[in-house]
Amino acid sequence: MLLTIDVGNTQTVLGLFDGEDVVEHWRISTDPRRTADELAVLLRGLMGMHPLLGDELGDGIDGIAICATVPSVLHELREVTRRYYGDVPAVLVEPGIKTGVPILMDNPKEVGADRIINAVAAVELYGGPAIVVDFGTATTFDAVSARGEYAGGVIAPGIEISVEALGVRGAQLRKIELARPRSVIGKNTVEAMQAGILYGFAGQVDGVVRRMARELAGPDAAPEDVTVIATGGLAPMVLGEASVIDHHEPWLTLIGLRLVYERNVSRG
Repeated sequence: MLLTIDVGNTQTVLGLFDGEDVVEHWRISTDPRRTADELAVLLRGLMGMHPLLGDELGDGIDGIAICATVPSVLHELREVTRRYYGDVPAVLVEPGIKTGVPILMDNPKEVGADRIINAVAAVELYGGPAIVVDFGTATTFDAVSARGEYAGGVIAPGIEISVEALGVRGAQLRKIELARPRSVIGKNTVEAMQAGILYGFAGQVDGVVRRMARELAGPDAAPEDVTVIATGGLAPMVLGEASVIDHHEPWLTLIGLRLVYERNVSRG
């Protein structure tokens, strides 16, 4: 089985693949203070619950693919693969790794590994042109050209960041549960904030995606020809309100990691 690990700024998502299928997944907090040994204990605890894996840490795992936006966690995971999975092929997404997606950026090294991996999966699953909207710590919008190139993107504050900012900077406001209010017009402070977050972000997604789609389509295509894919832990909150989203793929990054692993590790 292939173990895929997507380390985000706030949460880390792990997925276990049997062939092309995600057969198990876990979501844990990202803690840059965790050492390699602590991470190994955590992995053992999670994977020990799966019936197809053995009791020892490496049992049943024949490949590992990792991408991380937190350098300190990437460093410790590199040590985990060396110490505890020494005989298992491991691909860590960093400069020099083959993705199959050209990066059309002024400085390709600036682009987060997860955003490139999302583009890899989007091209494989839906082709281009496409836009990936990833609802994480930040809300990112990534453009994939008709030729399968990473064309650039947009970075906006994420939903949870906005909620926390309101609670900290608003004298009479507080942190609230991210839930759907009874109506757009809130009847109390909590519902008013929930409406502002939900419908505000839905409007942001629709507006940004439409502008990007017009640029991405160019003179020879229609914006409607651009496929829009939503992913990320907070995507389900906005799905029912944003009108431009065509597909919801919760495991898009994990699928991209599987594809990159296959492109870098010989099956022979």
